[in-house]
Amino acid sequence: MATLAPTPPRRAADPRAVAARAAAARDRRSLIARSRWTPYLLPVALLSGWQLASITGALPATILPAPLAVIDAAVMLLRNGTLVTNLWVSTLRALTGLIVSGGLALLLGFVTALAPELRRLLDPTLQALRTIPPPALVPLVILWFGIDEVAKILLVGWGVFFPIYLNTYHGVSSVDRGLIEMGQVYGMERWTLFRRIILPGALPSILIGLRFALGTIWLMLIVAETIAANSGIGYMANQAREFSQTDVIVLAILLYAALGKLADTSTRLIERRFLRWHPTYGKS
Repeated sequence: MATLAPTPPRRAADPRAVAARAAAARDRRSLIARSRWTPYLLPVALLSGWQLASITGALPATILPAPLAVIDAAVMLLRNGTLVTNLWVSTLRALTGLIVSGGLALLLGFVTALAPELRRLLDPTLQALRTIPPPALVPLVILWFGIDEVAKILLVGWGVFFPIYLNTYHGVSSVDRGLIEMGQVYGMERWTLFRRIILPGALPSILIGLRFALGTIWLMLIVAETIAANSGIGYMANQAREFSQTDVIVLAILLYAALGKLADTSTRLIERRFLRWHPTYGKS
């Protein structure tokens, strides 16, 4: 009977070689993570694939125009001033809604978190209003204010208010009570206690609310400008739909995306500026 040859023992991997390969892999991952160009890799790949599909005919222009066609539309609208005017109008509406409604939400968030009697009076009603879908308000707002600027700013402000209010309330309520009591023991006045302990402790949550609000603001602006407007990016897209100008519609969508990204980046810069002491934000 034939006997099987013994299997030669495996050679143990050289620990130094294994460590060197692991270090090289870590270096590659670290290089990708730290590279300034990493965030642009996916957008460039998507745009390149989009352009290639348009050139080869896999993506008909009637469905989605090529990126170069969208750029041509942007250049044309820049030359006749339409793009700049509508972009300025939309930005102004967004900023007005953010300042007015965001300021009110910040104030009420602090008030309801710091004053139990006012919290019992205001918070249940605000929580009930929060559940109303913003598009459901559109017919009533148009009936009350027509297509005037007040109607659009009111719709934008509705979308801004609740993310900032809820996160402000949560941030103030989550401040360590031990720190507050310690400040009182050391004789801090109310304003000093608020400025040195309560506000810094609540600021991370407030800025998260601001990021959510800036994401919602453009959604509400689209609703307002496509239903009740005679100017703005949404109005421009709605007019392009009437004339089957797909390139202008895509341009409007890309503008909303760019404005949203710009707003989010601005919030991250604010976080880095005012939360340098925080172990999470200080390293971002």
